[in-house]
Amino acid sequence: MLSLFLFIVGLVLLVYASNWLIDGSSSLAQRLNVSDLVIGLTVVAFGTSSPELIVNLFASINGNTDIAIGNVVGSNIFNLLVILGLTAAISPIVVKSTTVWKEIPFSILAVIVMGLMANDIILDGYSRAEISRIDGLVLLSFFSIFLAYTFALAKSSGPLHEEVEASKKMGVLKSIIFVIGGLTGLFFGGKFLVEGAVDIAKMLGMSEAVIGLTVVAAGTSLPELATSIVAATRKKSDIAIGNVVGSNIFNIFFVLGVSATIRPIPFNIKSNFDLLFLLVASLVMFAFLFIGKQKQINRNQGIFLFLMFVAYTTYLLVFTN
Repeated sequence: MLSLFLFIVGLVLLVYASNWLIDGSSSLAQRLNVSDLVIGLTVVAFGTSSPELIVNLFASINGNTDIAIGNVVGSNIFNLLVILGLTAAISPIVVKSTTVWKEIPFSILAVIVMGLMANDIILDGYSRAEISRIDGLVLLSFFSIFLAYTFALAKSSGPLHEEVEASKKMGVLKSIIFVIGGLTGLFFGGKFLVEGAVDIAKMLGMSEAVIGLTVVAAGTSLPELATSIVAATRKKSDIAIGNVVGSNIFNIFFVLGVSATIRPIPFNIKSNFDLLFLLVASLVMFAFLFIGKQKQINRNQGIFLFLMFVAYTTYLLVFTN
């Protein structure tokens, strides 16, 4: 019972704390005359993915590496199949050419790079597989390239980050309190979530990997889900898919990169199935953009993506425990 309580408290803290951090940081940045463009590219982008980062840091430091890997891979699968699927089911998603030919291929590249780095046993014949510190630094280098590209793209197209409209302009003191409260909430939320998840996995006889791929991944993806659903209801589909694709790139190149740089992450080769499924899901989503009305994910395709997630989760719960 205590483990479940810790897990729920941790999850709630993560969701609310990320919003506090975004609101406080955005307001503070506005007070300092930082442009909406910079706020959208930094505060909003980092804020929505902060739960994954914090959970991974605690999981990596505590040695719960299956949760760390499962959280990243599971979050990306959840983003693609649930968030993008439900968003398209609400309102068809029209995708810009730059997203089709640059951001989405970059997100697919991220999965391939992660797979190559993690499979030392298969590729190099090593006795164990891990994402090393060097691998982590390489992932961060890829992230730096993506960040530079994003800034260049944003400068050429203007401040299109409507997400920033939702940020509240507060007094300086209140903004600082929100930032401190957000960081504190993220710290304890991540700590409680990881501890609760590990205990629940042990009690239910489930592996940490499955817990990471399902419950933890879904929980840490709630900020992205909320952002995309709101964007879909407002007919801002470019935000919805940009949020998902950007988050997937962020999770592998930054979250996993930081985690591995702090402490090398052992990789269980059984996780190759999940990595392969993520790659297949990414390619299916990419293919949908050329089927039917081009550069659009329609409602039926969105439902198909969601059903892929249902089938995948069923397989995990029935056949892998």
